[in-house]
Amino acid sequence: MDERLQALSHWLVKEAHLPRFDIEPASGDASFRRYFRVRFDGESRIAMDAPPGREDVRPFVAVANAMGAIGLHVPQVLQADVDQGFLLLSDLGTRLYLDALGEQTVDRLYGDALGALASLQACGLGECPLPSYDRDRLRAEMELFRDWYLGRHLGLTLNDAQNAVLDAAFQALENSALEQPVVAVHRDYHSRNLMVTDRHNPGILDFQDAVLGPVTYDLVSLLRDCYIAWPRERVESWVRGYHDLALQSGVVRDHDEERFLTWLDLMGVQRHLKAIGIFARLNYRDHKPGYLKDIPRTLNYVLEVSARHRPLASLHGLLQDLAAAG
Repeated sequence: MDERLQALSHWLVKEAHLPRFDIEPASGDASFRRYFRVRFDGESRIAMDAPPGREDVRPFVAVANAMGAIGLHVPQVLQADVDQGFLLLSDLGTRLYLDALGEQTVDRLYGDALGALASLQACGLGECPLPSYDRDRLRAEMELFRDWYLGRHLGLTLNDAQNAVLDAAFQALENSALEQPVVAVHRDYHSRNLMVTDRHNPGILDFQDAVLGPVTYDLVSLLRDCYIAWPRERVESWVRGYHDLALQSGVVRDHDEERFLTWLDLMGVQRHLKAIGIFARLNYRDHKPGYLKDIPRTLNYVLEVSARHRPLASLHGLLQDLAAAG
């Protein structure tokens, strides 16, 4: 066993007071966190290893408690050692949304996920301190696309005109995001962070990066998922239904569905540019190449949406030119 796993196992015995147990990897993560499934006496728990200096478990604990307080199905924090970066959590099971989604299940599963999202947006997270999804944060995320995907992955050096196109597109996307109603945002609300559960579906994971930000962010994360795609007409039908729900709950007050759809489209481009940059960074910096296969689907969202919105026409042209140049 590596030193961190050895220390975690020792902590589970001495501090969490677990009886004799078996421990095995439960899932990886796009960060430095690791998760292990701990089995004992016919029960199971999840142990998190978050190395101090690289990860901070305090936001996870705070958001987990706040989400649980408004009735969302998140892991319960059973034991915590903030200094060592160890948490013992309740286990939400092994059935990922991504594995369960299909023609026969998608409406029910998304219905549950949209209901949970409506609760998060309508109730908020009380006194839990959340950072703002401000212009600087939005821009820094999109710069990952320029630096890690275009620069590192494709080996491109953009000229002044091409950089100006990116800058103008980034500003348009920021402006659209910042004019939206502000709500609590999970920030990674997609099929790899939602669990199918027998009761109180869905189980919600990976919420520690929650912020206060645009109302469409989590919605587009779910419905234009980087890991699974649905026809545009179907997605827009789900969005219109959610807009009605958001109006009823007071989350939004603008009855203009088309404006809401435009917000969603542009928010999706911001998120997908960020995701493409992150997928490339995970390969080169963190030696996790598995995410590269998700870039084509994610880039296709950017191309499809940018072709339909005038503020992104130059971005669409730039991406086509870069593709044509190989």
